[in-house]
Amino acid sequence: MIEIKNLCKYYTMGDTKIKALDNINLSISENEFVSIVGPSGSGKSTLMNIIGCLDVCDSGYYILNGININEMSESELADVRNKQIGFIFQNFNLLPKMNAVENVEVPLLYRGISEKKCRERAMECLEKVKLKGREYHRPNQLSGGQQQRVAIARALAGGPKIILADEPTGALDRKTSEKIMGTMKELHKNGQTIILITHDLKVAKQAKRIVSMEDGKLEDGKLYMEGD
Repeated sequence: MIEIKNLCKYYTMGDTKIKALDNINLSISENEFVSIVGPSGSGKSTLMNIIGCLDVCDSGYYILNGININEMSESELADVRNKQIGFIFQNFNLLPKMNAVENVEVPLLYRGISEKKCRERAMECLEKVKLKGREYHRPNQLSGGQQQRVAIARALAGGPKIILADEPTGALDRKTSEKIMGTMKELHKNGQTIILITHDLKVAKQAKRIVSMEDGKLEDGKLYMEGD
């Protein structure tokens, strides 16, 4: 599903050129649950932005479902983000004036889907993450864990090939984090491809495969399977 070869990304700070990603090579298959773990500044967020088509590399290439992302225009990248990738963020990124079901409908409305079908799909996704009965609550009426489940439902609504989760438990307490990770595992069990970005090794180990990053590089010998 994902093939990344010799990928590099640079940033300029004053007169200094910084290599944020240094010759990254990574393959992710359909239905995998992979975590990318590393400390702040390791390059994992930069890699996430490129995988999520929010940014592009400076050299190397990124193939997603047989498509060379490097060759796409900004409008084409936006289309990929909307249709093939579901995003989950640490701070939920819900619209405060919208209730749960309206928040879940947002990516569908951008596709021009009818209001009736948007509502039906949003309700299905909220039920899937066990939020039946909370559909008309606004974010400030929901707990942190419930808000994150709304965010997961929103990510699922468009039927994406990949769920890209950036520190999905970072703003939650331990017990709530465990529940959210339980939801992620259930989605994976049902066939969803998930890429989880985290600095927390305990969270990372709940994926089926871990890739470790440091100083812009994928660490050799840092691939594990759960239980190893």
